[in-house]
Amino acid sequence: MLKLKKISKIYETDELKQKALDGIDINFRQSEFVSILGPSGSGKTTLLNIIGGLDDYTSGDLIINGKSTKEYKDRDWDTYRNHEIGFVFQSYNLIPHQTILANVELALTLSGVPSNERKRRAKKALKEVGLEKHIYKKPNQLSGGQMQRVAIARSLVNNPDILLADEPTGALDSKTSTQIMELLKEVAGSRLVIMVTHNKELADLYSTRIIELKDGHIISDSNPYDGIEEEYESSSKKKKKSMSFKTALSLSLNNLLTKKGRTILTAFAGSIGIIGIALIMSLSNGVQEYIDRVEEETLTSYPLSIEATSIDFGAVLTEHAKREEESKEKADGKIISNNNITDTLSLMSSKVQTNNLEAFKKFLESGKTNIDDYTTAITYGYNLDIQLYKDSDEIIQVNPDTVMETLNMRQNAMQSAMMSTNVFQKLFENDTINKNMFEVVDGRMPSKYNEVVLLIDKDNRISDYVLYALGIKDQKELKELYDKVVAGEKVEMTEETYDYDDIVGLKFKMLLNTDYYKKENGIWVDKKSDEKYMKNLLKEAEEITIVGIIKPREGSVASNSLGGVLYRGELEDYVISASNNAAIVKEQKEKQDTNILTGQKFGSGEFDMRSLNASQQRYLASLPPEELADVIEEYRAQATATYSSTLEKLGAIDLEKPSSIYIYAKDFESKDEIKKIIADYNEEQRADDKENNVINYSDVVGILMSSVTNIVNIISYVLIGFVSISLIVSSIMIGIITYISVLERTKEIGILRAIGASKKDVSRVFNAETLIIGLFSGIIGIGVTALLNIPINIVIEGIADVRGISKLPLIGGIILVIISVVLTVIGGLIPAKIASKKDPVESLRSE
Repeated sequence: MLKLKKISKIYETDELKQKALDGIDINFRQSEFVSILGPSGSGKTTLLNIIGGLDDYTSGDLIINGKSTKEYKDRDWDTYRNHEIGFVFQSYNLIPHQTILANVELALTLSGVPSNERKRRAKKALKEVGLEKHIYKKPNQLSGGQMQRVAIARSLVNNPDILLADEPTGALDSKTSTQIMELLKEVAGSRLVIMVTHNKELADLYSTRIIELKDGHIISDSNPYDGIEEEYESSSKKKKKSMSFKTALSLSLNNLLTKKGRTILTAFAGSIGIIGIALIMSLSNGVQEYIDRVEEETLTSYPLSIEATSIDFGAVLTEHAKREEESKEKADGKIISNNNITDTLSLMSSKVQTNNLEAFKKFLESGKTNIDDYTTAITYGYNLDIQLYKDSDEIIQVNPDTVMETLNMRQNAMQSAMMSTNVFQKLFENDTINKNMFEVVDGRMPSKYNEVVLLIDKDNRISDYVLYALGIKDQKELKELYDKVVAGEKVEMTEETYDYDDIVGLKFKMLLNTDYYKKENGIWVDKKSDEKYMKNLLKEAEEITIVGIIKPREGSVASNSLGGVLYRGELEDYVISASNNAAIVKEQKEKQDTNILTGQKFGSGEFDMRSLNASQQRYLASLPPEELADVIEEYRAQATATYSSTLEKLGAIDLEKPSSIYIYAKDFESKDEIKKIIADYNEEQRADDKENNVINYSDVVGILMSSVTNIVNIISYVLIGFVSISLIVSSIMIGIITYISVLERTKEIGILRAIGASKKDVSRVFNAETLIIGLFSGIIGIGVTALLNIPINIVIEGIADVRGISKLPLIGGIILVIISVVLTVIGGLIPAKIASKKDPVESLRSE
């Protein structure tokens, strides 16, 4: 079974060679109790370590089951120790931070025995040595004899062929020593037991064979064996499996838990870099989310806009500045006219751009592009004024509003361009944007074309202008106040409040532009000034109802200092469709060369009474003088009208011919992609000699907001770069602490190697330790960051009135934990490698 042929062992140092064994020849029987005696330094323990595969022999051969070990590799020795050998040491060599059961299970774990079977066999082995009641205790809770029994149970649990005992009774009293020897004698009945001891009396009493050594030589053998009488088959043991990572984690975790204070401090030190990066990431993420929100809402307020006719004001200003620079000349004794206004007007006329929106709309809806991937909405604007009136006995028009008209104030063209007085505006096409930008104060959001909501500001205030426009406040009172101001009288203002119920449910009446016209005697007559006609018309008119009150959502950049009424896009679609189906529109479409409102041909220029037919002339003759003057004035205004402008006046708009297109980008990156799509479209039109189809658009805030985003990203990257240095330093520190742990656990390394752990298994144990520390560091870092974000958010909200600006994204936290684990494992690779290369014999001798 086991043969030693000419085994020699020489220990070499720089200056000296020490021969521990010199040509040892021994054959061992399959089952016998062999005691090896000899003075200190005789080579007893060296012989035992060579038999156990813990130490290499210098020359000779160790034959196991008829097979030479000269060509054995590390893995073969690991398998041999794990399956064939059981060790019992003088100092017990139990792993202190593991339970008794776990210590015994460890050899089975290295053999790849399943968990349930492992526990069953370990408990059985402990029961056989009389320790079934102590299986969950730690080694330091047992007596010396009990710990030695645990060591014996551990050595036997894997059913080895050979049990090696190194001074098993050296640290025990005589009574306990006798118990241990009885146990070993019993074990020797079924296997080979080789014991090294100084106690000749116990050896004589229990051993079946005694071998004495002196100076590395055998000087006596009480029962020699020539190895001829018995033949042994080669071992059929299974190949050793590697230690599972779960076991490595268990060993390391238990070790770390025995040093809780140091483990926590180490993990916290390792988390400092994580905390720094996590805080920067939290702020960067929060700021980026805020910027994204601002971008989305800004892009909602300032989309890419394409008008049917527009002026490139940027080009105008650039060219104007250039001309001013070129015209800086002095003339002595003369005054030179600086033609600011005329130059500007000249430049504006040269920079007027027209866009074929009909062709571009077809392109957008053709499906030839993936523009929908980059937009939240694409809306089309039309020159349409929705005609709305207050639901009352009086005729009060609320859209277009008549507040300025009531005050006898007229806006010039420039004022009209700068300030729209219409309080009715369209909601965003994208319901998600509406939900993100507005919150419902009372009622609900509109869901149908005939439902609207009132918009108030964040403080539940609304401009009195809106209230006057909607007829909630009496415009006559406003006129009286205005007259007093003009007369120089003092006017005292009072603040009024309204209940939600006063607003929600408020109704308006809607008319079509075509409703104002009635055919009388074959002539379409504008009856808007006919009070009786209008009142009858309004009684049957479509109702529009305020179904809710909304305001900008907290943290939203949306603002509207005036407030107003918001309606869905379906309302415009309804009005356009109904107008196109009106009789007056159908007639106009049938007579495309004639203006049916005047009877004149389109393009005839000045109004000529002689162009009217007999019916129209009779109608005019029947009118009172004041009304006749109004009609003729209307006819004259219509004299320059075109076919398309007349249809537009009637509200009969071709949906394929928008007056404006608004493209709402998801973000600035998407806006860039949209611009590329427009640029490609323009190139295609130029290539087809369709220069008139080239599109010019306006982008008001794109460049500014994009720059802000880039600045935030650059600052975040720089800060993360600086903090990453501390993370690397933390990882190096953890590597140093892991090396200290290697030094502290040197004996444990020897124990693991003795019971068959490979170098990779040992390395895996320490890699598992660094993994656990890295995981704890990451979790602590994320936890501390989450706690620090609370006061940070409170401070920032107090200073900047922005809520939740610092928040770590979940995926970011997970990534940081992974980074912490990876870096600490990398930092521990060298210490783990050092641990795996430690000599098992030397490791077992350490304390």
